[in-house]
Amino acid sequence: MLGLWLGQDAFEFYSNYTVTAVLLIVFFCVSFYIICRFNYTKEISGVTTPLSEIVHIFDNYRFLMKQLIARDFAVKYRRSYLGIVWVILNPLLQMIVLSAVFSYVFRFDIENYPVYIILGQITFSFFNEATSVAVSTIVASGDLIKKIYIPKCIFPLSKIVFSFLNLLLSFIPVVIVLLIFRIPINIHWLYLPFYFVTLFAFTLGVGFFLAALNVQLRDTQYLYGIFTTLLIYVTPVFYPVSALSPNVQKIMRFNPVYQYISLIREIIFYNAAPSMQHIMICVLCGILTLMIGLRFFFKKQDEFILYV
Repeated sequence: MLGLWLGQDAFEFYSNYTVTAVLLIVFFCVSFYIICRFNYTKEISGVTTPLSEIVHIFDNYRFLMKQLIARDFAVKYRRSYLGIVWVILNPLLQMIVLSAVFSYVFRFDIENYPVYIILGQITFSFFNEATSVAVSTIVASGDLIKKIYIPKCIFPLSKIVFSFLNLLLSFIPVVIVLLIFRIPINIHWLYLPFYFVTLFAFTLGVGFFLAALNVQLRDTQYLYGIFTTLLIYVTPVFYPVSALSPNVQKIMRFNPVYQYISLIREIIFYNAAPSMQHIMICVLCGILTLMIGLRFFFKKQDEFILYV
């Protein structure tokens, strides 16, 4: 009866979305309960955990977080006539250049190719910028860490939050491009929160891991720069995954950045609901990477003062 009233397509969407949302909420609640239980057990024994440290930062260092993020905005756009407008112009200009090169030189036959390319571009740019900046945050803040007590994780955290705010602002040019190509905002945009939350968690985990590793191994920032240069070419940001051989396409499934790019393209570009499997892959990548990154960072943070 409900299917007849809503229409079959709408009924299937709401059914799939409700099932997906409920399963993910249950998954997050169970995960959160396990983490909180572990955190409570450790706190009773007087041990600081990553969760208690993060909560401590947002409770007592919110002002400092805001100042660090505001400083990053001021430094990035200092002495620029257009200022923060570059957040909108930069993706648009890069999209125009890349569209011209890849559509005419390499002749990829993708309808509405600029939309395809800007969605991959903003996702990869966020991940690349956030992690590349986070890798050197502890070393760059060494003098401050030696002088006063500040939770060390606030430095990579503030950089990644700053990059995430830039990602959200980057959706302004995305909407502009969608209007130009007359691609309507569809109901599948309700899946975007899964994209944002899981991508942020994944990037945060990588950022924490790299920031801690770079303290003892200073070559990390240089090696990572080479890695991201390679990553942008092996990830289908500018080209369709169908251009790769079947064997390489299978390997590409293990590339988390590709999974997030594929997720946002599926929602916006292809106007389709992502599968439950695809969403769970992104969720698991985000949670597992964040847990590994936080654990590694907090395990090493007491040794930072010996190396910075």
